[in-house]
Amino acid sequence: MIRIGANPIGWSNDDMIEIGGETPLEVCLAEAREAGFTGMELGNKFPREAETLRPVLDAHGHSLVSGWYSTELLLRDENAEIEAAAAHATLLRDMGSTVMIVCETSNAIHGQMETPLSERPILPHDVWPRFGMRLTAFALKLKQAYGLDLVYHHHMGTIVQTEAEIDRLMASTGDAVHLLLDTGHVTWGGGDPARVARNHFSRIAHVHTKDVRAEIMLKSNSEDWSFLKSVLAGVYTVPGDGLIDFSSVFAELKGYEGWVVVEAEQDPEKAHPLTYAKMGYGHLRAVLERAGFAVAA
Repeated sequence: MIRIGANPIGWSNDDMIEIGGETPLEVCLAEAREAGFTGMELGNKFPREAETLRPVLDAHGHSLVSGWYSTELLLRDENAEIEAAAAHATLLRDMGSTVMIVCETSNAIHGQMETPLSERPILPHDVWPRFGMRLTAFALKLKQAYGLDLVYHHHMGTIVQTEAEIDRLMASTGDAVHLLLDTGHVTWGGGDPARVARNHFSRIAHVHTKDVRAEIMLKSNSEDWSFLKSVLAGVYTVPGDGLIDFSSVFAELKGYEGWVVVEAEQDPEKAHPLTYAKMGYGHLRAVLERAGFAVAA
């Protein structure tokens, strides 16, 4: 069974909190439910205690899908990381989530407005084994202590951006490390999301769907923009509004069960959140049903 969720980044941005900063959380939750979504990932406006968050989500008919966690495993070991993650992991567990989204950000540049993507960090060959071992050990501790599966979010401006780096990540880690397939980041990173789905299907445990506007991506690449500048220009959009063939992606995900999330960061002043939420949900649900997936109401 597939459940379709949303990330609040279409209403209020987490990397640039002034973007959509005036939009109340209740508006985001109500509009997401109106569009058809039944679950939400965490955003900067969400309460971080289960007893406070649960009634807010329940009032709008949402489950908590998951939430982003920034690891610093290049700087600290898995024991320090599991201590640092305790509050976040506890919230996800207590809210009934099954996965925790993680990304190594200790040296990432995606949150820097003036830093071009060409200056993103590249992990040296001899550092990959240590990083892979720490990430695997952290994933095992996360599962043992909280019952959560670690899903790694490859992301522009980080050490895992390209398809080759996704392959390297999977080869450097054990099965406890699952993959979050993000169609938009794969595509902008020069890869093929359908091929990534095919090659790593057995370890994909979470899916983010965003589309890419080709003309803005190409302009960003040619002029070496930063990640945030590209987002503000509209490089990302919802499924069905860009260049990605989502039918080919889900053809490679036969048998996948879990959440499929529309996570398309845009400037809400340029892309009306409810309009785009409805567009993304409608396209995604149609693609899933044509591909033979059972989609929860």
